This record gives sequence, C-alpha cells and structure tokens, in this order.
Amino acid sequence: QVQLVESGGGLVQAGGSLRLSCVGSGSIVSIRAMGWYRQAPGKQRELVAALAYGGQTHYLDSVKGRFTISRDNAKRTMYLQMNSLKPEDTAVYYCTTMTYSSGSNIYMRTPGAGSWGQGTQVTVSA
Repeated sequence: QVQLVESGGGLVQAGGSLRLSCVGSGSIVSIRAMGWYRQAPGKQRELVAALAYGGQTHYLDSVKGRFTISRDNAKRTMYLQMNSLKPEDTAVYYCTTMTYSSGSNIYMRTPGAGSWGQGTQVTVSA
C-alpha cells in the first residue's frame, strides 16, 4: 500500500496562496481517485477536494473557484493549489486515496486506507 506524505502548509495572510503537495512512497498511477481533507480545531474532518482518474473533480462549496486539485503521476504527487485564502481555511490538511463512483458521482475515502498521515498545517491570518 502506497504511503502518502503531505507538505506545503504554512502561515499566510488572508488573500494569499499556498500549494500543498502529497507525495506517494511508490507509484500512484494505479490509484483511481485521490483527495484532500481538512480538519479545523473542534470541527469534523471534511472533504475539500477530490480528483478521479478520468479528470472528474469535486470541491467543497466554500473553496470552489479558489482551490484547484491536480496530480502528476510521474512525480508521484498530488497537489492542492489554494488561492485567495481566508481565515476559515485554517486547518490541518490531509491527503488520501479515494474511491469514486461515476454513476452516483460520489467520492469516499478508500476502505482500509489506514491511519491518517500527520497532515500539514495551514494557518491564514486576518
């Protein structure tokens, strides 16, 4: 099973940008869908963005138009470009493998994906 490691977080002022990276310990070519979750203090973890192998994407309503998910299989890396950041984007961001049902357009974290990684902290100051 490919292990994923997140990086790229940091402290940024509102309106700024960050690009998160999620690097696989091995090839990610066979991973049909991947996604980014986030968890803010005192809140549940939520799906921020997901990308299926066919290019289908899903975004949390509050990040649509500001965040872009992408992947580079040759670099074994998935990205989350975050622009126009807001204080409410402050959270720990995690990447994971996912399943995608094209018929129902539903993304789910891969069953048996294991423990979450350490994530990467994103802090947006007002």
